[in-house]
Amino acid sequence: MKHKHLITFSSVMIVAWALGTLLFIYFWPHLVNNFFKRAILDQGFGDGPVPINTLYTEPQKLFGNPLHTSLPSGSSKLMTVGVNNDTLLTVGWLDLSRGAQVLHVPDFSGRYYSVQFTDPLNVDFAYVGTRATGTQAGDYLITGTDWKGQVPSGMKLISSPNNSVLVIGRVLVYRDSDLTTAYDLAKQIQIVPPTLGNPAGSSGSRVW
Repeated sequence: MKHKHLITFSSVMIVAWALGTLLFIYFWPHLVNNFFKRAILDQGFGDGPVPINTLYTEPQKLFGNPLHTSLPSGSSKLMTVGVNNDTLLTVGWLDLSRGAQVLHVPDFSGRYYSVQFTDPLNVDFAYVGTRATGTQAGDYLITGTDWKGQVPSGMKLISSPNNSVLVIGRVLVYRDSDLTTAYDLAKQIQIVPPTLGNPAGSSGSRVW
């Protein structure tokens, strides 16, 4: 009888552990994604909130000195310790329930870049960039779950499995002297409504 109780207790513990593991696996991506959402929409890169359906590029100063430390004279910014020391970040959060959005990317002339699209389950469902689409300029229609219509001429379709989307762009910086050029390119990665037409030439698009 004693052993029977031990077996029963062990079975309950195994079931509880398995259930806890499954719940952790299910909810953890949501927690991580929600953290990024709040960080982007509430804080940005320290310059204030980033509006929904808008992309913002990290300031050159933050890229050059991510830990806000005093650099020794003559030291290289790209050699400082940080989580990201060779690509500029551009981030934003999309709410596609408000309608489709257009991603515009400039001509990167062979430079490495990527724009990553992630759903609330922390699954990367699409990429635009050097390895996925090349480095030429382009416009991409990003649609949500309820979108119906035709893709405008000259645009490529990115169909999202969810109306809530995390966007992370990365642009390679070759060297310290290249930072300004890379930054100017990163700022040209834009999200605008389709009604604004060509984001690169629209006065209604927001350029950071």
